[in-house]
Amino acid sequence: AVAPVDAVFALAREYPFLALIGGFCALIWSADRFVNAAAAAAKNLGVSKIIIGLTFVAVGTSAPEIMVGIQSCLVSTGELAIGNAIGSNIANIGLVLGITALVRELPFSESTLRREIPWLIFATLLALACLFNYRLGVLDGVALLAGLAFLLYRLKSASGGQLADSMESELAELPDMSMKRAAGWFLAGLLVLLVSSDLLVVAAGEVARRFHVSEVVIGLTIVAVGTSLPELSVTVTAALRGHADMAIGNVVGSNILNILAVLSIPALLAPQAITPLVLWRDYGVMLALTALLVFFAYGIGSRKVITRFEGVVLFAAWMGFTWLAYHQN
Repeated sequence: AVAPVDAVFALAREYPFLALIGGFCALIWSADRFVNAAAAAAKNLGVSKIIIGLTFVAVGTSAPEIMVGIQSCLVSTGELAIGNAIGSNIANIGLVLGITALVRELPFSESTLRREIPWLIFATLLALACLFNYRLGVLDGVALLAGLAFLLYRLKSASGGQLADSMESELAELPDMSMKRAAGWFLAGLLVLLVSSDLLVVAAGEVARRFHVSEVVIGLTIVAVGTSLPELSVTVTAALRGHADMAIGNVVGSNILNILAVLSIPALLAPQAITPLVLWRDYGVMLALTALLVFFAYGIGSRKVITRFEGVVLFAAWMGFTWLAYHQN
């Protein structure tokens, strides 16, 4: 079984762009199967819906970013993981919300304004505190995970055992599985997750070498867009089906987890110094786009929506950042 795997990785180094496409497809497919199987197994074991919703369903949406982060830390310095965590947030706001707003104006739901946006502000400022000394270390990782644990605890306490409508609908869509079938899909999903994330890291490293760019830039751009494809699909589909109010909530929740869960991985597994460019340009753009989203939520009149014009602004900001990251490498 080792020889075919070695052959796949040899091909990935020879044809890295094809490997990236195949790796993204396999990663997204396996993450979905892995999360569904884990949730089904937990349900069969009698775990409450609120716990399943707050762990497997909520945290599971960041499974691609988490696996890429782990694999990149195991085989390199973790620069790719840092770029992926920050770049995914930039892509979620600029690319995902920008494109979705062009399809249909996106209203802010009451729960997003009351709970999720404040948590996004908290997570973004916590990331600033962790990165401000130009080093991402173990204590920073512990602080980020503590923030995640506190968030999940507060969500459980505030819910009173009741799930939000969006999460309730996601749980209703989970397939029923026997314990044996859930275990089989869990193992299969985990295996493909491991292989596909490793394949992505290898291919991304090869692209970085061929184009003479850093792994941070590859993580900020190509890998960030690839791991944000599920959010793009979900938000556009929700908007087309008349559930546009769910779109912003999905992106905000994903961004919170990218900071608290995904950014904690390189902090714990590959502590390292970061360059001023990562803080002032990359984190700075993430902060600016987050601030722009907050302004759209609270600062423009009484009609809390992201209009099509504002969608163009977000998308143009993402395009400008991508161009800048490549040319400033």
